[in-house]
Amino acid sequence: MRNGFVFVLLGLFCFFNTFVFSNDKSFDLDPSTILETLRKAHPRLMLPEDDLQNLKKIHEKDETLKKYVSEVLSQADKCLGKKPLVHKLIGPRLLSVSRECLKRIYALGLAWTWTGDKKYAEKARENLLTVCAFPDWNPSHFLDTAEMSHAVGIGYDWTFHYLDEADRKKIRTGLINLGMKPGMKAYKEEFWWTSSGFNWNQVCNGGLLIGALAIAETDPEYARFIVPHAVKSLPASLASYKPDGLWMEGPAYWDYATRYTAYGLCSLETALGTDFGLSNSEGFSVTGFFPYYLIGPTGLYMNFADCRENCRPGAKPCMFWLAKKFKQPFLSDKEHEMAQNKGIQPQHVIWYTPPSGEKHPALSLDKYFKSPVEIAVFRSSWEDPNALFVAVKAGYNQVNHGHLDLGNFEMDALGVRWARDLGADNYNLPGYWDKEKGGKRWKIFRMNSESHSVPLLGGKGQDEEAISRFLKTGEGKDTPFVVVDISSAYKEFADKVLRGICLINDRKATLVQDEFEIKDSCSLEWGMITDATIDVKENGVAEMSLKGKKMIARILSPKGANFSVESVEKKPPERSNKGVSRLTIKLNQASGKTRIAVLLSPVWNDGKAVKHWNPKDLSEW
Repeated sequence: MRNGFVFVLLGLFCFFNTFVFSNDKSFDLDPSTILETLRKAHPRLMLPEDDLQNLKKIHEKDETLKKYVSEVLSQADKCLGKKPLVHKLIGPRLLSVSRECLKRIYALGLAWTWTGDKKYAEKARENLLTVCAFPDWNPSHFLDTAEMSHAVGIGYDWTFHYLDEADRKKIRTGLINLGMKPGMKAYKEEFWWTSSGFNWNQVCNGGLLIGALAIAETDPEYARFIVPHAVKSLPASLASYKPDGLWMEGPAYWDYATRYTAYGLCSLETALGTDFGLSNSEGFSVTGFFPYYLIGPTGLYMNFADCRENCRPGAKPCMFWLAKKFKQPFLSDKEHEMAQNKGIQPQHVIWYTPPSGEKHPALSLDKYFKSPVEIAVFRSSWEDPNALFVAVKAGYNQVNHGHLDLGNFEMDALGVRWARDLGADNYNLPGYWDKEKGGKRWKIFRMNSESHSVPLLGGKGQDEEAISRFLKTGEGKDTPFVVVDISSAYKEFADKVLRGICLINDRKATLVQDEFEIKDSCSLEWGMITDATIDVKENGVAEMSLKGKKMIARILSPKGANFSVESVEKKPPERSNKGVSRLTIKLNQASGKTRIAVLLSPVWNDGKAVKHWNPKDLSEW
């Protein structure tokens, strides 16, 4: 009964946030007055003339900015020789074309505004006229339309003074017919993304805002309609940052969603002088810290919710915008490190924040993010690349881009990832988005429970509609821990299933302890996904080797159980998972109260590994 009640509450989360914000009168804007504060001159979006001149003054003495500008000019030079864009769908999407156009326009547009060299403006003009002559921007997959509206809006705004009136009219006509009118239709017909709590909301609203504001002085009717509707729609997704900045779609989609939030809010501020209070949404001011906590010592993200395989953080220019907006130099300083390693983008110049020169206090070793998706991360050090790192996930399986992975954990030590998430598969696989109960999505290996480090009961994975919560956590302790209630994921076979994960012995090893109250006798399988080579020994011991490092897995409970190893390689069209195994413990007839406790002990550089630990009931943790 308790799990059912919690499920109802969590199932209503996104609806509740959407309902509350959609009925919040503070976001009702008067269309007749919305453009009274419009900046009349071009450019007005993100980098107006006064901001550009300030940047150029900084550039005179700032060697870092000089490097960034030089890199963007190099990117723009490469764009000069690129072939015209072609209206070509991949699967149901034109998205790759929209993104290529956006990439070109940012580089060429910034190079033109910075240097005044007409070759950049001319190439931008060619790209704009090409896409504005397309038959459509694929509104059936509205991200494509939104990102193309973004590209054309920015391009029109930034090259305005180069374009002649005939070109301006052609570009405006294309933007209106292929972007603004489909956008107005989406709002009028309440397309699903207008009330979504996830990335589509920010991307679609952000792209349409930019397009409408770019042409607001000549075609004000589109801005008067789109701006109020976007401002009314955005709180549905901004509410998903509550209460402490976690993004439920994982760190990769955090970047996409937050980048577009920055695009949209920044454009409102530069064009109209206000973001109408949207940036005050709870949790948004601290969301920049979320992805950093999820980076393990290996440099890999904690990988959940359709992150790509072995997902590593890339450059995130919106960190500069967040750092400025919320006075958090830690974010911009970290982004300077990331940009110079992962690639400089035009947005690093647009939102440039000089290095602060400050010494920042270290982030806490342990972090617990509260949300309908909950994450706990523990580590032994921020500085040591060999540090022990464990990340644990709870939440609900129907979250956007979610997998059947409640209680899943990932683990780094000795500079390698021992327990890992395989990541997303091909979005064009048949049924990939059929996520209802019994849906085809859950037949795809990487989406289901067998591909994650979670238990299987009765030979089955988790319930597609299951939810889980952290019952208790111990942060900042010598033995940090989390206890997760994953009972609703296994309600067919068990009355109660709890998972506890703890760093032990001065954070030198990891204990994974699962407790079950099984209804009737059934099979029970514990599993961990790993790239390691595994040598199964007697007496419940397995020696794991990976990249010249070693770890010992030891079964503490039940006595007499042993490990086995299974390959998880698959055949096309699914991704192969080559070389990946599942370390398992199989109990053919489990019943009543059952405990599985596994000690994962890295063999540290001094040759030592934790060999013993006396598990106690999770109720005593």
